[in-house]
Amino acid sequence: MISRLVTQRACLDHAARALADVPGMVLEVGLGKARTFDHLRGLFAGRALYAFDFEVHAPKRLVPEPETLFLGDFRETLGRARADLGRNAALVHADVGSKDRAADALLAAEIAPMIGALLVPGGMVITDREMSGAGWTAVDLPSGVSGDWPYFMYRAD
Repeated sequence: MISRLVTQRACLDHAARALADVPGMVLEVGLGKARTFDHLRGLFAGRALYAFDFEVHAPKRLVPEPETLFLGDFRETLGRARADLGRNAALVHADVGSKDRAADALLAAEIAPMIGALLVPGGMVITDREMSGAGWTAVDLPSGVSGDWPYFMYRAD
C-alpha cells in the first residue's frame, strides 16, 4: 500500500507541474475511499474536479458534491460525462484496478476511448492499468516512483 501511494503521489504531483499551463478540469475515475480525490483537490485548487465510481465508499467528509459525482458503471458514466462536460479534462486519473487482471484489461480497453474523448490536447492520463488511446503518447514516470507498483502516464496529442 505504501508503494502504491508513493507512486500515485509522485505521478500526480508531476502532472500538477506539467499541466500548470494546460487549462481544464480534473477527473478522478475510481473514487474509492477518496484519498486521492482529496489530494487532487489540493494539487488542482481552482479547477473543477469530478469523480466517478460505482458507489460511494468514502468517508462523509471526503464525498464530492452530488453535482460533481458520477455514480454507476464507468462505461456508462464516462459516456454521459462527455455529453455533460465536453472535451475539457486536463487530467484523468483512472484508478480502476482490481485483483482480476484479465477483467481490468478489458475494462481499460473499453474506457480508454471514452477517456480520450474527454481530454484536451496536452492533457494527461494517469492510471494503474495500461491503456492505449488514440493520440496518446506514453510519458516516463517521474523520479520518486517505486518500482513495486505499476503505474502508467500518457499525454494526449
